[in-house]
Amino acid sequence: MSDIKTCSDLAAEVKRDMIAYFRHMEARVERFFRSVPKESLWIKPYAYGNSVGHLVLHLTGNLHHYVGAGIAGTGYERDRDREFNEPNPPEPEEAIVAFHSAIDLVVATIESLDDAALVKPVANQKPIQSQFGLLLVVAAHMNNHIGQMAYLVRAHGRDDQMPASW
Repeated sequence: MSDIKTCSDLAAEVKRDMIAYFRHMEARVERFFRSVPKESLWIKPYAYGNSVGHLVLHLTGNLHHYVGAGIAGTGYERDRDREFNEPNPPEPEEAIVAFHSAIDLVVATIESLDDAALVKPVANQKPIQSQFGLLLVVAAHMNNHIGQMAYLVRAHGRDDQMPASW
């Protein structure tokens, strides 16, 4: 049996598009994150919602959990509740650097997948059946929270078309 990984033209194109989309979402998250003044990043403008800063912590944890631990086998241990309720949040630069690092992990993981790895089954993720499907769900989840960030930025009296506040 050969250890040579094979990647079909279709899989290579899917991987390129997935990487491009994760990078696109990464830029949107950073733009929203920097649109809010530093002192407002951890403020939840609505009692029932989140803050932009906590959503960045959540996305970072989600990426490390599903892609890092679930696909890349990093051993990451998640504390999901803390992502939304961190009482002592990191400095803004530290939070955004950690997020970028999580995206880099996602990109490196996608790049490492061959045809067999893309269709490799995943356990306990119903209705998702493959690592490719898990990547799709992670992307959709991230996009959902980007929509929430857009709303939160506006709740702080800003928008992503304004110059970054910091």
